[in-house]
Amino acid sequence: MTAEVSPVRLTRPRTGDGRATPASDFTELARQIKDAGLMRRRYGYYWTKLIAVPVAFAAAIALFIWIGDSWWQMFIAVGFAVLFTQTAFLGHDAAHRQIFRSGKWNDWASLILGGFVGMSYGWWQHKHTRHHANPNQVGVDPDIDLPVVAFTPEQAERRRSPIAHWVIGHQGAFFFPILLLEGLSLHASSVHRVFARERLPHRTAETLVLAVRIIGFVALVFIVLSPDKAVVFLAIQLGLFGFYMGASFAPNHKGMPLVPKSMKLDFLRRQVLMSRNIRGNRFIDVLMGGLNYQIEHHLFPSMPRPHLRRAAPIIERYCLRHDVSYTQTGLWQSYGIVLRYINRVGLGERDPFECPLVVQRASI
Repeated sequence: MTAEVSPVRLTRPRTGDGRATPASDFTELARQIKDAGLMRRRYGYYWTKLIAVPVAFAAAIALFIWIGDSWWQMFIAVGFAVLFTQTAFLGHDAAHRQIFRSGKWNDWASLILGGFVGMSYGWWQHKHTRHHANPNQVGVDPDIDLPVVAFTPEQAERRRSPIAHWVIGHQGAFFFPILLLEGLSLHASSVHRVFARERLPHRTAETLVLAVRIIGFVALVFIVLSPDKAVVFLAIQLGLFGFYMGASFAPNHKGMPLVPKSMKLDFLRRQVLMSRNIRGNRFIDVLMGGLNYQIEHHLFPSMPRPHLRRAAPIIERYCLRHDVSYTQTGLWQSYGIVLRYINRVGLGERDPFECPLVVQRASI
């Protein structure tokens, strides 16, 4: 399917006639998923990855030092970008309680893994929790309220300066280049968070880990490389890290229906109708860190990553039986959908994507 989702039938609560309510729709699905064993922990899978992370970083750093002051190091910069992003995916799994039964163990694993990447777990958790609770809900979901890209006509209209107006009008062309700055933005937001006055659990630990990662890594690069090579190395590593992260998250919800803040939806429809899966093989699973199963992940955030592939056909069949649109596309097709959508917003279309839910709810 493409992002142009067909209208869906909204299931409303019924009493006395034995028909399912929206709440029981998800309850039945959750029972099927649990009975299939797809919520059980995968300790072998995750311990292998948890051990592999420090080993991979140690090997990458050793290779970096061994090569020395050479332009060949730019290939190592690419490797670090991939390694940091894959580590971020693992930290994402821990933050969603996919690895351990203990919430405390998951929290500390995510904090340390996030520190390896240069991200504050406390900052990311606060933002990501709000996104999961209300995906694509205007005024609530922080992932559709960004300073550099407009996702709604109202956001586009607020940026009235001539420069901002021109940039928004051409934001489709700028979208992927902007992702090159995402890594810098993640680091800056994380540092700001640990020094802000808002409450932050484990502030001292986060500050220490971030300082070691950011200051230590930059210092190592300038010790091994001459200043010109060091600057280019960091630009490549940081730019590709941000691009990889942004390109992995962008297809998941952008260009899917947006709903107003006041609209109430049951859990199953709120998560499925606003999310898009990326069709592909196991290479895509690894490349995107399991984020290609966005529908399954939003319905069952604590489901271990290896089980998402097995859960997908079960959930797709279930949605089909309940007249809930289940959207999946190829990776390149998804990027085309995203770019067309933000282009329409930037060009001032009032209804760049008319949500069938809103239309149908208004007619009820």
